[in-house]
Amino acid sequence: MSDIIQLLSDAVASQIAAGEVIQRPASAVKELLENAIDAGSSKIRLVLKDAGKTLIQVTDDGIGMSELDARLCFERHATSKIRSVDDLFTLHTMGFRGEALASIAAIAQVEMRTKRSQDETGTQVNIEGSEVISQQPYAGNTGTTFIIKNLFYNVPARRNFLKSNAVETRHIIEEFTRVALVNPEVAMSLVHNDATVFDLRSGNFRQRIASVFGNIYNERLVPVEEDTTIVKIQGYVGKPEFSKKVRGEQYFFVNNRFIKDAYLHHAVNAAFENMIPRDCFPTYFLKIDIDPASIDVNIHPTKTEIKFDDEKSVYAIIRAAVKRALGKFSIAPAIDFEQERSFDIPLEKMNERPVPPSIQLTPGYNPFNSTSKTETQQNFNASGKTNFYPAENRSTVNRWSKLNHDIEQALPQGVITVPSFEPDTLHESAFVQVYRQYIFISAQPSVLLIDQQRAHERILFEKYSRSLENNAPVTQQQLFPQPLEFTADEAVILTELVPQLRSFGFDIAPFGQHTFVIHGSPEEVIVGTEKKLLSGLIDQFMHHRDVLKSDARQQMAVNLSKQLSVKSGQVLSNKEMKELITNLFQCEHPYLTPAGKPVAVMLSPEKLARLFTDMESGRIQQTNSSVQQF
Repeated sequence: MSDIIQLLSDAVASQIAAGEVIQRPASAVKELLENAIDAGSSKIRLVLKDAGKTLIQVTDDGIGMSELDARLCFERHATSKIRSVDDLFTLHTMGFRGEALASIAAIAQVEMRTKRSQDETGTQVNIEGSEVISQQPYAGNTGTTFIIKNLFYNVPARRNFLKSNAVETRHIIEEFTRVALVNPEVAMSLVHNDATVFDLRSGNFRQRIASVFGNIYNERLVPVEEDTTIVKIQGYVGKPEFSKKVRGEQYFFVNNRFIKDAYLHHAVNAAFENMIPRDCFPTYFLKIDIDPASIDVNIHPTKTEIKFDDEKSVYAIIRAAVKRALGKFSIAPAIDFEQERSFDIPLEKMNERPVPPSIQLTPGYNPFNSTSKTETQQNFNASGKTNFYPAENRSTVNRWSKLNHDIEQALPQGVITVPSFEPDTLHESAFVQVYRQYIFISAQPSVLLIDQQRAHERILFEKYSRSLENNAPVTQQQLFPQPLEFTADEAVILTELVPQLRSFGFDIAPFGQHTFVIHGSPEEVIVGTEKKLLSGLIDQFMHHRDVLKSDARQQMAVNLSKQLSVKSGQVLSNKEMKELITNLFQCEHPYLTPAGKPVAVMLSPEKLARLFTDMESGRIQQTNSSVQQF
């Protein structure tokens, strides 16, 4: 039997190694930017074509390289920062040239121009697929320029697995942002397809954050600073009210290197405990300086994960530092655990005499006069005392609310077929809003319970679905076009979503760097809320990117109907409730939301009787005497 073990050629071995280091254009961008930083650059320019698939060009004004270094930096295992094994545990730089350059040269057409200040001429090297094509003198400015053309040109299978230009551009922006944030003293720019995405001037850390994410972040940030013998922490955290439901603005930098660490992320979350919802994520930009000997940065190929010798102490210090910063700037409320809060009286009311409650009477009110009753209801609605009932009937409303809650808890979950009826035939008084969330309809012989938000979601979803089918969106034009500014990452996503948005009635177009101008929107959109609505759609797209790929327009119809629907807690008039229910039962599927949740539940006399029977037998806990009195 012949031998089966063979040595790979250098070209094949280099391509395999390149696949581990350079996974996509963003990987090459990261390596080139970090090398430019280590070269002592004060200005870096990144130019892209087709999301880096066609061209990646990085130009810096660093120290440059000699003729020999220019050639050796493309060799495998070439580096400037390691001389012995001990150097692996005392790294202070990202890596000067070398390392990843050999991987990039194996799967792309590379041209490098470099010159040192003390040399009269520089060096230009051309490489294709690890093979040196030419090396010749170069006359130019001090610094280095890398031109990477046709990434993965000789590995077509790898190139086919690259995502769309929009997705790859987002990955590049993410890597660019990480390098730019931690190096605010370096001026950096990013140009994609001849359009400027970033043009960042040198400054301090806070100025760089505002330059990348927008000037509005100046008022959202709280400074964090802690200096101990174990670790030094500097940076900023976002105020709790600006937390988001998607990740993306969480940055840890250990010794000026971006890392991902779920354990340290939990430390920041713990500091925000009871200040943000559980499904939200705080914003933070934290620099951590620590002795390189106490961490291991080589546990992950991309160096985005590290190992701490004493991670519990680092966790405790980060948590305490963030919590102290929030308390120092009066973000976290102070709590006295020794004080009895049951009889806590505000200081401003300590010396005030208690005012007995007054009863508002309506002279001439006649409960048997429908006209008088309607006028009374309108008066109370205008005064804000109650929603739809006069003062004499408030207790009845409260009893209905309590009964509604107990029925809601007792009945099984699911959709119950509702007998057909015509909402148009019902008087407006047949509709009652409970908890500002549910609508009771007295549809003899049963009672119908409808969730107002879910009902409106179904109505809007079918409206948008019909608009998509007929290709006839309805747009409410604005008198004055409104410019909306987004972050660079959001702008890339919104550019991808513009065609889908136009099919729903949005008249929106790009307008300069990170800015869009909106001329019109669907009629349900309130003027002035467009930025919040679009930001919500962008967050949904980032959070459910894989789902949206299947049917982006259908998923956007779901998201739009959810965001524009009447929310729980919104007071509806009897006329509005009737209109809502009428539109609901004109839908093709009125009993389910687009997400498949029940919209309506029928409470038949039999079910109500069974509820009281269960109460008598003790199967339902009676915790409030108001139900028994009812």
